[in-house]
Amino acid sequence: MKVTSDHAPQVSTVAKPSTDWRSHLRAAHIRVTSQRLAVLSILESHPHSSAGEIIASVNAGDRENLTTQGAYVILQQLEQYGLVRRVSLPDSSSVRWETRVADNHHHVQCVVCGRVEDVDCVVGHAPCLTPSDTHDMEIFEAQVVFRGLCKSCKARIGSGEIRKDDLPYLLQEELSDIAT
Repeated sequence: MKVTSDHAPQVSTVAKPSTDWRSHLRAAHIRVTSQRLAVLSILESHPHSSAGEIIASVNAGDRENLTTQGAYVILQQLEQYGLVRRVSLPDSSSVRWETRVADNHHHVQCVVCGRVEDVDCVVGHAPCLTPSDTHDMEIFEAQVVFRGLCKSCKARIGSGEIRKDDLPYLLQEELSDIAT
């Protein structure tokens, strides 16, 4: 059972981005549109957002209307040109997206509330890890997801706000020392 919390991204209107996304789009030879700018702005201010969260945030504004199909077309095009990165996480109901694309960073995810944060490269430079066998492939990226329990969810479990029985089985075993 997935426990919800206040860590979910808040729906908000499109804020003015600090990155000059117009220049980035032009450099990638992608036509600058208000919808593309809105998607990039949302992702800049709310990294690790799902397409649904992006759509809700964009549509919460006064001027834009973004359909589900339109969002996926934009995200796939932005990914193709290296402006956004797709983040697939275990136990996540949807793919998440971010604008941090210039490095080989990893992620940490709370297994209770689903909060996702960036983790800089574990050791050295990309790909940060060396596999035991490359199968004759040149390795350029490694994706690591650290999974754990955030401080807020641990406190909610300790206080009984979240019942230990509602948590994933493996987490119940790890938390056997926390009373519910």
